[in-house]
Amino acid sequence: MEEQRYSNLKLGERGAILSIIAYVILSALKLIIASISGSEALRADGLNNTTDILASIAVLVGLRMSQKPADADHPYGHWKSEMIASLIASFIMFGIGFQVLYSAFQSMINGVTEAPDMIAAWTGIFSAVVMYFVYRYNKKLSLKIKSHAVMAAAKDNLSDAWVSIGTVIAIVGSQFNLPWLDPLTALIVGGLIVKTAWEIFRVASHQLTDGFDEKLMEDYKDMADKVDGVSGVKTIRARSYGNNIVVDLVITVDANLDIHAAHEIATNVENSLIQSFEIYEVHVHVEPH
Repeated sequence: MEEQRYSNLKLGERGAILSIIAYVILSALKLIIASISGSEALRADGLNNTTDILASIAVLVGLRMSQKPADADHPYGHWKSEMIASLIASFIMFGIGFQVLYSAFQSMINGVTEAPDMIAAWTGIFSAVVMYFVYRYNKKLSLKIKSHAVMAAAKDNLSDAWVSIGTVIAIVGSQFNLPWLDPLTALIVGGLIVKTAWEIFRVASHQLTDGFDEKLMEDYKDMADKVDGVSGVKTIRARSYGNNIVVDLVITVDANLDIHAAHEIATNVENSLIQSFEIYEVHVHVEPH
């Protein structure tokens, strides 16, 4: 099972690399066209893509570092590397998001007199189409290898496609004597960058501080309770190592059972949880009922 998980991490690199290539090309294209056309919305969209480059690089670095096997000072492996990289990326995204907000706010205060050139709209349409196909690829890949990181990248790809569509609407709308619509959209894009940064920070920090889904933990407890020979589940804890879940629980069994029978029940609990929920590791401690 462990070899398969490492193989999945290696396969997940393809999605991150594809995202990086797409974002590098599109961000450069958008920033150049924004400078030529005078579109604040397209400029904000381009800067949004630069943060996506950093986020995708963080995913790639995390996937590669997570493949390092356990060693003397990392006995549980390097699975959490991906979350640390995501946390760093969120800080960078916060910085760029606030910069976009400030720039858009200044444009609105100073007033906008001219609508941007329509070449900016065509650039936005092209970008939306490209990011939609990148999203489809990464979503399919994430479902195949069951990677939360690649799925998060896919969702980010889709949100970028929608941002580009919003940019197009703003640019087209500004052609109809509504030039203020362009910087207003830039303001919204800046808000979306900050929102995405917060979501990445929240998920990463939650995992790094050993936070875990209480509902999922309750499901684990119910499954353990149903195993033959288990009198009850005294305590249960779970934590995440990257995309891997480790569960520790204390079960009670009939006090008259010999050690071999008690060990067999504990093994059945472990196998039941691993097979039903694809958990990486389960540790069971047995106590007399």
